[in-house]
Amino acid sequence: MRVKTEEQIAAEEAWYETEKVWLVHKDGFSLATQLKSKELSLPEGKLRVKLDHDGAVLDVDEDDVEKANAPSCDRLEDLASLVYLNESSVLHTLRQRYGASLLHTYAGPSLLVLSPRGAPAVYSEKVMQMFKGCRREDMAPHIYAVAQTAYRAMLMSRQDQSIILLGSSGSGKTTSCQHLVQYLATIAGTSGNKVFSVDKWQALSTLLEAFGNSPTVMNGNATRFSQILSLDFDQAGQVASASIQTMLLEKLRVARRPAGEATFNVFYYLLACGDGTLRTELHLNHLAENNVFGIVPLAKPEEKQKAAQQFSKLQMAMKVLGVSPDEQKVCWLILAAIYHLGAAGATKEAAEAGRRQFARHEWAQKAAYLLGCSLEELSSAIFKHHHQGGTLQRSTSFRQGPEESSLGEGTGPKLSALECLEGMASGLYSELFTLLISLANRALKSSQHSLCSVMIVDTPGFQNPEQGGSARGASFEELCHNYAQDRLQRLFHERTFVQELERYKEENIELAFDDLEPATDDSVAAVDQASHQSLVRSLARTDEARGLLWLLEEEALVPGATEDTLLQRLFSYYGPQEGDKKGQSPLLRSSKSHHFLLGHSHGTNWVEYNTAGWLSYTKQNPAAQNAPRLLQDSQKKIISNLFLGRAGGATVLSGSIAGLEGGSQLALRRATSMRKTFTTGMAAVKKKSLCIQIKLQVDALIDTVKKSKLHFVHCFLPVAEGWAGEPRSAASRRVSSSSELDLPPGEHCEAGGLLPLDVPLLRAQLRGSRLLDAMRMYRQGYPDHMVFSEFRRRFDVLAPHLTKKHGRNYIVVDERRAVEELLESLDLEKSSCCMGLSRVFFRAGTLARLEEQRDEQTSRNLTLFQAACRGYLARQHFKKKKIQDLAIRCVQKNIKKNKGVKDWPWWKLFTTVRPLIEVQLSEEQIRNKDEEIQQLKSKLEKVEKERNELRLSSDRLETRISELTSELTDERNTGESASQLLDAETAERLRAEKEMKELQTQYDALKKKMEVMEMEVMEARLIRAAEINGEVADGDTGGEWRLKYERAVREVDFTKKRLQQEFEDKLEVEQQSKRQLERRLGDLQADSDESQRTLQQLKKKCQRLTAELQDTRLHLEGQQVRNHELEKKQRRFDSELSQAHEEAQREKLQREKLQREKDMLLAEAFSLKQQMEEKDMDIAGFTQKVVSLEAELQDISSQESKDEASLAKVKKQLRDLEAKVKDQEEELDEQAGTIQMLEQAKLRLEMEMERMRQTHSKEMESRDEEVEEARQSCQKKLKQMEVQLEEEYEDKQKVLREKRELESKLATLSDQVNQRDFESEKRLRKDLKRTKALLADAQIMLDHLKNNAPSKREIAQLKNQLEESEFTCAAAVKARKAMEVEIEDLHLQIDDIAKAKTALEEQLSRLQREKNEIQNRLEEDQEDMNELMKKHKAAVAQASRDLAQMNDLQAQLEEANKEKQELQEKLQALQSQMEFLEQSMVDKSLVSRQEAKIRELETRLEFERTQVKRLESLASRLKENMEKLTEERDQRVAAENREKEQNKRLQRQLRDTKEEMGELARKEAEASRKKHELEMDLESLEAANQSLQADLKLAFKRIGDLQAAIEDEMESDENEDLINSLQDMVTKYQKRKNKPEGDSDVDSELEDRVDGVKSWLSKNKGPSKAASDDGSLKSSSPTSYWKSLAPDRSDDEHDLLDGTSRARYSHNYLSDSDTEAKQTETNA
Repeated sequence: MRVKTEEQIAAEEAWYETEKVWLVHKDGFSLATQLKSKELSLPEGKLRVKLDHDGAVLDVDEDDVEKANAPSCDRLEDLASLVYLNESSVLHTLRQRYGASLLHTYAGPSLLVLSPRGAPAVYSEKVMQMFKGCRREDMAPHIYAVAQTAYRAMLMSRQDQSIILLGSSGSGKTTSCQHLVQYLATIAGTSGNKVFSVDKWQALSTLLEAFGNSPTVMNGNATRFSQILSLDFDQAGQVASASIQTMLLEKLRVARRPAGEATFNVFYYLLACGDGTLRTELHLNHLAENNVFGIVPLAKPEEKQKAAQQFSKLQMAMKVLGVSPDEQKVCWLILAAIYHLGAAGATKEAAEAGRRQFARHEWAQKAAYLLGCSLEELSSAIFKHHHQGGTLQRSTSFRQGPEESSLGEGTGPKLSALECLEGMASGLYSELFTLLISLANRALKSSQHSLCSVMIVDTPGFQNPEQGGSARGASFEELCHNYAQDRLQRLFHERTFVQELERYKEENIELAFDDLEPATDDSVAAVDQASHQSLVRSLARTDEARGLLWLLEEEALVPGATEDTLLQRLFSYYGPQEGDKKGQSPLLRSSKSHHFLLGHSHGTNWVEYNTAGWLSYTKQNPAAQNAPRLLQDSQKKIISNLFLGRAGGATVLSGSIAGLEGGSQLALRRATSMRKTFTTGMAAVKKKSLCIQIKLQVDALIDTVKKSKLHFVHCFLPVAEGWAGEPRSAASRRVSSSSELDLPPGEHCEAGGLLPLDVPLLRAQLRGSRLLDAMRMYRQGYPDHMVFSEFRRRFDVLAPHLTKKHGRNYIVVDERRAVEELLESLDLEKSSCCMGLSRVFFRAGTLARLEEQRDEQTSRNLTLFQAACRGYLARQHFKKKKIQDLAIRCVQKNIKKNKGVKDWPWWKLFTTVRPLIEVQLSEEQIRNKDEEIQQLKSKLEKVEKERNELRLSSDRLETRISELTSELTDERNTGESASQLLDAETAERLRAEKEMKELQTQYDALKKKMEVMEMEVMEARLIRAAEINGEVADGDTGGEWRLKYERAVREVDFTKKRLQQEFEDKLEVEQQSKRQLERRLGDLQADSDESQRTLQQLKKKCQRLTAELQDTRLHLEGQQVRNHELEKKQRRFDSELSQAHEEAQREKLQREKLQREKDMLLAEAFSLKQQMEEKDMDIAGFTQKVVSLEAELQDISSQESKDEASLAKVKKQLRDLEAKVKDQEEELDEQAGTIQMLEQAKLRLEMEMERMRQTHSKEMESRDEEVEEARQSCQKKLKQMEVQLEEEYEDKQKVLREKRELESKLATLSDQVNQRDFESEKRLRKDLKRTKALLADAQIMLDHLKNNAPSKREIAQLKNQLEESEFTCAAAVKARKAMEVEIEDLHLQIDDIAKAKTALEEQLSRLQREKNEIQNRLEEDQEDMNELMKKHKAAVAQASRDLAQMNDLQAQLEEANKEKQELQEKLQALQSQMEFLEQSMVDKSLVSRQEAKIRELETRLEFERTQVKRLESLASRLKENMEKLTEERDQRVAAENREKEQNKRLQRQLRDTKEEMGELARKEAEASRKKHELEMDLESLEAANQSLQADLKLAFKRIGDLQAAIEDEMESDENEDLINSLQDMVTKYQKRKNKPEGDSDVDSELEDRVDGVKSWLSKNKGPSKAASDDGSLKSSSPTSYWKSLAPDRSDDEHDLLDGTSRARYSHNYLSDSDTEAKQTETNA
């Protein structure tokens, strides 16, 4: 998708702001601007627009206005990409593209073609190569793009593909088919023997065009048959074989056709043939003036010449297809015979006494001669139909059952002679066409293995004579072609709408397609709908609807049936009924007789059909059945052999489908599928019927292509002659716009300079194909989908991390989850994909983008793989070179060694004995090989045996297959005979039903007549009896009866008149009510129509708004997808920018490093330059010395006389010098070897240093990364610990605050309790006094009421209240003590928590110190690392400097070697001079100079030795440095390992600390919970204590009053028992006090109270009551004590207590209180 510029975006925004719309009218549409203003007051549903071309302002309906797209969308390649998808926008885009000669346009998944004829440059081979290997997204819309898409899909999925061409006649379907096949043949190529090539296809198309095409009113070269061209491809994607199947051939066109149309092209080619010999042989030199078939030669010379050229081209094409000359001759003979039969003609019925014969026998004789038979045989085959034998059943083009044969002679109308002649001509041409198809398949078939195929379906387009300007009605053949097109259109609808919606429903994908109109298949049903009782023919007129084909079959069997009865039945099923709206019915009546209108293409193409002669057409013509027999029995061997050879083959399926032969498996499979269509279910019984045969042919076509993936090509007719936008009939058949707007001239579509385009015609074709709905569904839905596993396997290359995570061939249990992860990693827009139950669905274009990304990723992976492979190969090559070098050195070494040992005797012995050993070894190998050969022979024998067995089994299986085939053939024959018998029985039954019906009608008529006659006889008898009675009786009696009779007659007349009047009155009333009801019905009907119109308008408006809403939503989604892509690009750009910045930084550092190295190299170069200058100076000195030496030599040579002694001495010195020179040479060789070894060692050291430097740098980088990660992790952990410590510190402070609050609260509570106890004691004492007074009062009352029982009960109640109060007080004291114990426990727990807190703080401080230490150590390690890196860099720099020095020294060594060589050369020259001087006299001075020279050389040699030693020491130092570096590296690694262990230990300590902190937190939570519970207990106890204190106050007050009352009555005897009981209680208390156990607090309280009782008793004792020595009480009044123990009792209850009950209750209470005190102690 090209990126739009800012100017384009601004222009589009300005366009959409101007509210541009299309105004739809009769002649097309016009561009206008919608006017919007608040001041406009228009009625509802109206808009005001301004036309752009003339500025006119119009008020139009909303339905007539459609939104317009921006000019940038005028030539879009895909109509589904339009922003606003409506009819006008689509038509405008098509018009613009058509005007620019862009004939192809994508319409979602389909291709739309506008008349591809007349543009040959678009279909050149160069254009083919442009589409080769491309994806659909990369290709411009073209017919080649469809072929490439199907071919690519076939190769990828290994699934059969089908390309279906749809459209009207003349729209270019056959031309597109030719381009498709030519592209596939050119691009795919053929394998091996060139089975299918472009030349063969051109030859085949020429053949089919000649024999299957003819001119019509709609097309000058129309195809008159349907074909399926199949190309079978092998594993490599090449064409392995091809085949063609044909059906629905208009064979009757040879003899009969519509007026103004011609026959097949081949007849005109043959008549224009320029070959005189052939014309003479075919008797075509003299042509007939008249031909009943209408076959006349062309009149214009240029047409004749063109036809002659076409005939030559046809002959060449047949030659290319392998048609032999004899086979060609057979074709010409049959065609010429047909022509001569037309010239012969036939007699009329009235002539020749009704005999049927030829009109001109001389032409018939020529035809018989050409066919190889006699005139009598030909006449008999045509006109005499008594040949009903086995031979007639071998027809390969037509069929006729026994019932048709008999009906043809007897029941039905007799065929005329002309009809018989036409039947023979059509039968001969059908046989010839079938023969040609068989010969073509013979040339295209192959036995190669084929994998899958591409099928191309080409059928005649929609036939509408009205479009061609003809006023005639369409024929039955045109109905068949239109029916086939409707079936293909329905297939397009099923694949595009129904299957997609079902798939969405199955996958639980919710998509709303409310604006899609439901499909109407009424036109198809009106033609082929079968009844449930279709297996049995019946003359009964059932209410079950049946199609036209079935009605034709039934009416053909009914005697007296006509076309009117046929139309009557058809309209009763499918015609417009009462109450139907216009356009709802697929059928409409025509004003002409025998005519009807049928709405094809969803009611947009209404065709008027003429049914005249259809019933006779459906009946089989016996002459047509005799045509195959005539050809097979021909006396010309070339004819009979050709047709007899085909008679036994299954080349034609029941005379319907030709070309079922084929050698490949796919061709056989297709043939089997088609045969199955004709042999299963209803077809097995009805296959003999010509009408049903048409349906079965189309069924076979649809079933064949349904099994493959379909690609649709819609061919539209841009212009048609005679097309006026609407048919000539009712308004309901309009196919143009629904708008009635009629603009004046000049307001039509602005066609400009574009090619002419018929917009109403194009609009009708667009609506009929339902492409708009298909494109809407394509845009709104998810057209691309893949199974989860397939999608994951295909696109997991885009998510390498998932592949690395699971492995390359990982098995996923949950495919859905894996696909979701993959989609998340792909970062797709959410609206662009949807997950189903088993598939993943994508919006249009999403999968293409993923494929493009996959291709890019795959290319990158392949590039990396190629680089790795090339690197590996280069390394292997280098290794091989090294091995070769080593081998060469080894060979050289062995040669040297061989030279040393070749004269050694032992070596000679070894070389002599070695071959003998090898001979022994070779013998053993030969024996092993013989054994292996024997084993292989045994295996071969075994395999041969198995092969023979398999061959025998295969032979047996083949024989079995042949037997089964013969049995199958027998069964088929049996089935055919059974079907024939069934048909005969059906015909007999039909005749019987007809006779029975006639007899029934006759019976009913006779019965009615008999009843009438019986009534007449009865009346006559009555009258006769009356007359007889009147004659017998006397006159008076007769007169009386006559009067009665007359009176009765008058009464009957009166009654009749009265009933007649009543009936007339009622009838008038009913008629009035009927008229009223009719008026009401009319009003309701008008209201209903109005509401229906309103509903339709609202529905259209809703659909329009929904479509616009969907377009806007899709546009928004597209913008969101673009924004998402831009965000992805922005993120990628940011990452690349950051990478670029990083790379720039690295480059900067590298540049600085290189600059430093450059400076160092410049310095080294300067030093080397200085050294070179010094060397130059040395060389100059040497040259000067050489010059001086040469001068000395010249001086020496000039001397003539020398001393012999000096000569001997010089010779001796010379020998010494030679010896020294040899020694020096040996030393120099040794030094050279040492230098070479040092160089090798230096190279190894350099390589080792480089490798170690790289590894060290990598390790340092990894260590740096690890240290950085460890530092970051430690920092994170430290931060986390600090946060945790802060939280713990805050928790600790909180706990301490809560602890202090609890302590303060407990202190206040304890103070309050102590204060309350002291005050209560004082208050109790005061109350005791008052109680005593009250007891005195009570005593007085007792004296007065001592005999009353109620006073005793009150006393008992007071005792009980006292005891209960005491018990409650004791329980409160116990609870207080338990609470104090729990508070102490809480204090202990808080202390433990504080200790744990301090321990944690200490541990935290310790960890903090350890953290600081680790950080310090890390910093120190970092510093050490930096120092080490500096040292490493310095060492590397030093090593590089040392390497440079070593290179310099090596250069110096090389120079020294060169100087040595020069010196050696000079030495040799000196030796030669010395030899010369030996012969002459030598001067001593010269010898001394030579010795000095030798000494100088020795010193130089010594200097070189020192240099070598220095280099060796330098190398040793480098080695030591490297060892030190490795040791430091190992130490660093060890230190890092220790640091890692330390970090792990710290992490473990952190985890332990966290666990301890968690435990403490839990303990604190538990303590807080217990504290809360204790607080609640304290509150409850405080409340109970307050209530008890209030009760005690009241009790003490009353006890004080009782005490005061008792003091006055101490002497009373009645209180003696009470006092005794109190004394017993005090005694028991004393005993209990002596025990060591018990509750001290309770005892002290009881002691205080007992002391109070004692004091009270001592004060109030009488003469007989005193205290004993042991402290026991003898007598007292204990009423106050009981009062104190029962504070809760009421006054009435105190009155009911008596003394005895008090004493008993007090004793029991004391014992119970002791037990409870012990239990309280135990619980505490």
